[in-house]
Amino acid sequence: MIAIELMGTASAAVDHALHTLASTPLAEPAPKGIDTSGVVSFFASKIAPILLAVLGVIFIGRASRGEISKVLTSSAIAIIGLAFIAGAATLFFVGDYLIKLIFE
Repeated sequence: MIAIELMGTASAAVDHALHTLASTPLAEPAPKGIDTSGVVSFFASKIAPILLAVLGVIFIGRASRGEISKVLTSSAIAIIGLAFIAGAATLFFVGDYLIKLIFE
């Protein structure tokens, strides 16, 4: 009789433990990578305008002191740098298009 009561109590405890484990939510899956589009959009919307404003202030300061040749040289270098960045982005999209065209 005592054994039957012990088995009933143990069974109830096991049922309660299993029900508790079954009702707990599973852990969320780990992130699979870095959101590069978010990083790029943050850089393009927040950091790049600040850097361009700093360059503009430097150019205006030099131009007001009469260093026009240095301003023109720096401006040309900045424009060429921006052209290289735009070219790299263009090549990225063209390369992606070519890969899809060839392998699909």
